[in-house]
Amino acid sequence: MPNRKGSFMKKIGLTLAAVAALGVAACNKAGDATTNNATDINVTETETSTDINAAAAEGGNAVTATGNAMESTGNAASDAGNSMSNTADAASNSAH
Repeated sequence: MPNRKGSFMKKIGLTLAAVAALGVAACNKAGDATTNNATDINVTETETSTDINAAAAEGGNAVTATGNAMESTGNAASDAGNSMSNTADAASNSAH
């Protein structure tokens, strides 16, 4: 009979140890912190990618705007040259 009593106590001890281990595992937040950190990294990466894409688009718009301004300046210079040429032609025609 002493063997049965020792066996019963071992079963109770093992059961209590298993319950305690499950309780500690359930309260451990290490998994949650790791998951949260991974989520934060993914969000940061997505936001960074969005910012880079927006900056590239704005840079492209700035280049286009600069090109348009240069074209307008060129057109104004051409118009001024045409005006001077027309003035010279008019002066030459009136002199004859």
